Amino acid sequence: MSQIATENTAVDELDYSLSALDRCDSCGAQAYIRVTLASGDLLFCAHHGAKFKEKLFPTALNWHDESARLLESVAD
Repeated sequence: MSQIATENTAVDELDYSLSALDRCDSCGAQAYIRVTLASGDLLFCAHHGAKFKEKLFPTALNWHDESARLLESVAD
């Protein structure tokens, strides 16, 4: 699923999920965390999301974390 938000439209948080095409802004690995800040969105892999969570979480407008999907694929 691919969705684009503009100034006039918003991404429905319930319908948005990260895909393999979403990449970490720090290292380029698959993103499992999307952080919405007042200045825009950041995408992180599970490692970098955990690394920056303490600093970013207090100011984040939304913290969308799908890193539990990593455990699902190990269990299969």
